[in-house]
Amino acid sequence: MNRRVYVAALAALTLAACASAVVTSQPWTPTSEADGWSPVSASTRTVGLGMPGAAVLGKGVRYAGGVTVLAGMDSPLHSQSDLKLTGDGGFISVSDVGDLARGRLALDARGRLIGLEGLSVRRLTLTDGAPISQKTEGDAEGLAITAGGDLLVSFERDHRIWNYGPLAALRAPEAVRRPDFPFTENDGMEGLAASGDGWRVAGESGGVWDCSAVRCAVVTPPPERPLADSDYRITGMDRDPAGGWFVVQRSYRAPIDVRARVRRMAQDGTLGPVLVELKLPGTTDNFEGIAAERRGDRTRLYILSDDNFNAVQRTMVLAFDVR
Repeated sequence: MNRRVYVAALAALTLAACASAVVTSQPWTPTSEADGWSPVSASTRTVGLGMPGAAVLGKGVRYAGGVTVLAGMDSPLHSQSDLKLTGDGGFISVSDVGDLARGRLALDARGRLIGLEGLSVRRLTLTDGAPISQKTEGDAEGLAITAGGDLLVSFERDHRIWNYGPLAALRAPEAVRRPDFPFTENDGMEGLAASGDGWRVAGESGGVWDCSAVRCAVVTPPPERPLADSDYRITGMDRDPAGGWFVVQRSYRAPIDVRARVRRMAQDGTLGPVLVELKLPGTTDNFEGIAAERRGDRTRLYILSDDNFNAVQRTMVLAFDVR
């Protein structure tokens, strides 16, 4: 992701969207579990979409609640880059400093997101099983859970995709196919999602590929001119349970215009109409993660923001139902 600091914009939106919410805390238990995960404490504050009219929701889309994660600046729950759902009411996310986090989504009687529970973290490892210790090794940006249940993680700086095996029994990673493209250091494979018997990859500066164990095929070629910060760049992707994919995009124009969009992506890489647009003076941030699941006759989407360990940005999870 681009490391610009959205200080002025995000200071303003913090006042707009964080008021009058219930905080739920979790106890701190600083012990490592047998499977390598360590419980971690945090609080969550419910959040709305801000001033009326600031958020634009497409036809058939409704807001289904959201939370801001409150944790000390030394917590590993900051700088979250992507998330996926585990099918049992749980989620897993990854940070761009090399930590995995998992927990459960707390919903109220109406199915609205009101909190996160049972949070725990563990460090990603290198191929020899040693914990990642350097930012250049651990700049994780994308997550995917394959049809076979394996956890894939895409990294930038050292551009690669690693397979960590089944989520219930993570192991030392093995490298898998990634696009044969010279990504720049800080504009890498931000979008990663399951795709049939393989995985689909989207570059932050453009380009979409379908990969398998054998090869990566170009779906949409990268543009001759890399996308600028002010363009809507794909920063997260997940499979649409009804077919195709959903993507979250981010745009930034100095000094304070930071926006996010959610759209569908077709098999050929074409993007559909905007389903969700977040902008000032409403709730917005550096959204980089997206996850989708079927709930009744609708698809539930969750989007996740990356706060870059910046005190004026926020780690948020927002939910939307799409008909």
